[in-house]
Amino acid sequence: MEAAIDRIMQTYDLLANRTSAASAEARAKVTNYLNTLMEAGEKDTHRLTVFGLTYLRELDGSVDPVKSGYTGL
Repeated sequence: MEAAIDRIMQTYDLLANRTSAASAEARAKVTNYLNTLMEAGEKDTHRLTVFGLTYLRELDGSVDPVKSGYTGL
């Protein structure tokens, strides 16, 4: 699981500049999330990585088209 978390955080940090405190908070949240997924039976590190990145992007609102600047025009 550590490999998936490291890959998630490395990729997530490339998406935008974040403070070290924000990065540490994101790491704690994604670790808890991945623990939940693993307890539910998910073992594939590639899937865990994708799920973790999706989770973090949902938390920061970067997957919301309105927040990312899409106006529909």
